[in-house]
Amino acid sequence: MADFFAFQWHILDDCDQRCKHCYIFSEENDKELITMGWEDMEKVFDNCIDMCEKTGRTPYFSITGGDPILHPNFWQLLEKIHDEGVYYNIMGNPFHITDEVAKRLNDLGCRQYQLSLDGLRETHDYFRKPGSFDITLEKIKTLQDAGVRASIMSTVSKTNIDEIPELIDVVVENNVGLFSFARYCPTSIEKSAQMSPQEYKDLLENVWQKYQDYNDSNTFFTLKDHLWTLFLYEKGLYNIDPNLKDDVIYDGCNCGNSHLTILPSGDVFACRRMDSKVGNALTESMYDIFLNKMDDYRRFENFEKCSKCELLRFCRGCPAVSYGTTHDMYSADPQCWMEIE
Repeated sequence: MADFFAFQWHILDDCDQRCKHCYIFSEENDKELITMGWEDMEKVFDNCIDMCEKTGRTPYFSITGGDPILHPNFWQLLEKIHDEGVYYNIMGNPFHITDEVAKRLNDLGCRQYQLSLDGLRETHDYFRKPGSFDITLEKIKTLQDAGVRASIMSTVSKTNIDEIPELIDVVVENNVGLFSFARYCPTSIEKSAQMSPQEYKDLLENVWQKYQDYNDSNTFFTLKDHLWTLFLYEKGLYNIDPNLKDDVIYDGCNCGNSHLTILPSGDVFACRRMDSKVGNALTESMYDIFLNKMDDYRRFENFEKCSKCELLRFCRGCPAVSYGTTHDMYSADPQCWMEIE
């Protein structure tokens, strides 16, 4: 299996929505909206490819924004990525997807188009904008009919936690290709939509049962949140190979290991979900950034709770959720229910 390195590339800030949990707009500030120019896009792409060649990794791009399809060079970028034979997917909105757009995406080798559903109709439209729920369901079919796998990503918080099991029914009924969810990451220390550890564990139990019920459906379910590892470990479904080395990180949060985020300004973040700028792809080598500027994100012994846990090498929860809660990514994951002595 190829050793992938994932680049989440925000090519612009402009968007049709102002989602309440968006990292760009959630603070309702007067942020200048940036669109990366074509020459800079070429420079960033080549920089990423160079890094992967030097490290022996296979590049994978998640092209996003804002809504990436609004970028004036969107199709030009996809043509370049396709011509270079590089894997990619799109993370965007449903509003500009037509039969023609979906076919062109398929022709250019788009492996997947990720859309969002953050609850059932009323809740999702509250987070996004009126009508967003129904048009998302409509465009799932448009994409799948064209041969592009439509995936659904949900952001789970105390606001919508009770709706996630029923939302799974909805995505299966609509033949979604892939479904996953991640937890809401507070965008400022004052915000609170936090679930208790027990509430979140109960959700995973309910969702796990749903996944078993739909095992033969057309929908593939990914266990994106690393607390799934703890959940399955406690159920005896995740076993640690005793032959594995004690000083090697095998799984868990990809921050510092196999993921970087690039913003329209060229700024590079270890993780987009927290304040983690490590360089700039327009002025620095991505190879140098990854090797020499990310030590803080690989100091696993500094995690105050995880460092004492037998699952350190396989889980580590979500440092971004920890950071959003306490402004310290090494603090305990607020939804982790593991008791550590």
